[in-house]
This record gives sequence, C-alpha cells and structure tokens, in this order.
Amino acid sequence: MKILFCNYEYPPLGGGGGIINALLAEELAKRHEVTVLTSQGLGLPGEPIVNGVRVVRVPVYFRRQQAAANLPSMFAYMVMGKRVRGRLFGETSYDIINTHFVIPSGPVGDALSRYGRIPNVISVHGGDLYDPSKKMSPHRHWFLRRWIRTLLRRADAVIGQSRNTLKNMRRYYTPEIEGVRIPLGIQRPPESVAERPEYGLRESDTLLVTVGRLVARKAVEQLIALVRELPGDHAHLLIVGTGPEEERLRRQAQQSGVSDRIHFMSHVNEVEKFRILRMSDLFVSSSQHEGFGLVFLEAMACGLPVVCYDHGGQTDFLSSGKTGHVVKLNDLADLEGACRELLGNRKLRQEMGGKNQKAVEAYFIDRCTKQYERVFEEVIARKRR
Repeated sequence: MKILFCNYEYPPLGGGGGIINALLAEELAKRHEVTVLTSQGLGLPGEPIVNGVRVVRVPVYFRRQQAAANLPSMFAYMVMGKRVRGRLFGETSYDIINTHFVIPSGPVGDALSRYGRIPNVISVHGGDLYDPSKKMSPHRHWFLRRWIRTLLRRADAVIGQSRNTLKNMRRYYTPEIEGVRIPLGIQRPPESVAERPEYGLRESDTLLVTVGRLVARKAVEQLIALVRELPGDHAHLLIVGTGPEEERLRRQAQQSGVSDRIHFMSHVNEVEKFRILRMSDLFVSSSQHEGFGLVFLEAMACGLPVVCYDHGGQTDFLSSGKTGHVVKLNDLADLEGACRELLGNRKLRQEMGGKNQKAVEAYFIDRCTKQYERVFEEVIARKRR
C-alpha cells in the first residue's frame, strides 16, 4: 500500500499521539510506502527520510515549544497542509489516508481525501474529543462539536485506542458510529538501567517517576504535594518531560520545601527515558484524563507497578491489586495511600512489576500495526467495490 499519514505533530514535536504515529509509520514502512504530512517548526528540516518514512513538514511559523502546540500553529497546519496537495498527489498515487487527531489534523485529511478521491481513516486520540482540563476542549463548544461530527461522518472508518475514547466520541459527537478499537503499542524497551549516583541519588532512596508533557491536564502539582506528605527524606519524584507548566511547578517545589526531592529531568531521548524508568521503584500519574496512556505501558514494560486515576483509556489494561492501584479521580488521600503501600513493600512492587512485564507483551507495536493494516485493507477494498 501507499499510505499517507496526516498529523500536525510528529517527533520530535509533541507527545504520545506523535510518538505512536511514528511507531506505526516506521513499522508499516517495512512493508509499504509511507509518507507523513506534519508541521515544520523550530527549525526542523522540510522533507527528511526518517527510518524509511518520508516526512513532509509544512511551515507553521508560530510554534514556540517542542512539547506543546499553540492555537496559531494548529490553525497554520490546517491551512498549509491543504496547500501541498498538488505536490503530494503529483508525485504519488496514494491508496489511503490515515488522519491522526480529528482536530486539528482532520480538516487536512478530509480535504486531501476528497481531492485525491481516496479513503480516509481517522484515528482519534482522546484529547482531540475530550479534555476536562481545557476550557477550549471541543466537547464544550457547539461549533467544534458540529465540525468534528461532520469530519467523523465523512471518514471511511474511525479508530479509537480505548473504550473510553470511543465512548466519548459516541456521547458527544456521533452516537451512530461504533468505531474500531485498536489498542496502541510500544517498542520493546532497551535493557540498560541508569545508575542512581549519575543523578545524585542514593541506593536507599525510593523513586517515584512520572513521564509526560508538563501541561495542566497532567496535574503534576498533586504529585509534588504528595511527596511533601510522604515520611522521611528517602522518597524522591523524578519528572521526565517539559512544557508550559514547568516554571510554576519548580516554584511550587521550592515553596513546599521539597525541591531537594523533586528532580526535573527535562526532555530526554527514548533510551535515557527507559534507563530512568528501569532504575525507579514506582510509576505514578495524576493525569486528569488519558485517551490511552502509552507511558503506563512503558512503565509496565520496565517492571514497574503503576498508580494512577480511573479516568481514561488506561482502565482498559490497568486494575487495582494487579498492575498497581487505580484510584478515584482526584482522591488525593487514596493516591497517597496507594503510594505509601507500594513504597513500603518491596516484595509487592516486584511481584506486580513482574506480572506487568508479562501482561505488556500484548501491547507491542507489531500487534497494533497488523490491526491497522487489516482496517486499511478492508476500507480500500470497500471503496473499490
């Protein structure tokens, strides 16, 4: 197949939605011809070949951060992405388009689909439909709901990565569309482990780790407050990621008197991320919602139990007492209690971590890709008939 992906974010820009798109594209490129149409921001090259994938980046000008997009850059992608249609279709005759994020990528994928008269599969990721931390979340605004509803109905198929994402799609937008659930996948992580002294940490310290963009939805301020409540000085929190909330969180750590136990690791490459995960004791998240939660799978693959809230797609594969603890959204007392229990019981952590490593075998990228391939083939065949 000749596959065109449309996604306003693609590594090194963005978060989990761009990462999973890259994993899919690179795996598919082993058997198919793959092009990705994405944003060119922060001085990135315009048209590189990355691990067998042709990446076409259109100028967006307004992007200021690698970790998070802003509204002007999203709008610019919607405009500039459509303008390259002549060049894209003049060079290649695509069989199918896979559009990731109904907003802001959806209008681009829809326009290119109609221009090239080829099928379009939309992959919704959760935050493009429902983000309780944002006033501009599409589900709160009738115009955006109507726009998204139109784009979803025009698509030849809709893929969601979790029951929660598809439930929100049907609740707020298209109750008549069932959608296809395909769980996301991760790469098998490297085996290397970071040494604690590299980061000024002691072997006797207990390490909580969280990974993600520092945006309001992640509510990392709750984890900083959590560390303050844990007894002694041996519990440390490693925060892997950057974003617009970082300076505020640093001030909070300083004002709370726990800055010596809060470690901002910034943005790290994939190898370093997994080294940090493997040296930690417990993965913890205070995210207010996740469409799926790739980072939970990554933590499981590194042998960590996971403590998080019950709001989002992660409930498809996480459960209390088995993978760690899943507590009620924003129940800070239960969140603290779950962390205390696991930090105080090394044997339990090891048992859960070992089971997590076995359970995550079902969530590696090759399985995810094969399911995407089947959907693409079915849609193409249906369109030809």
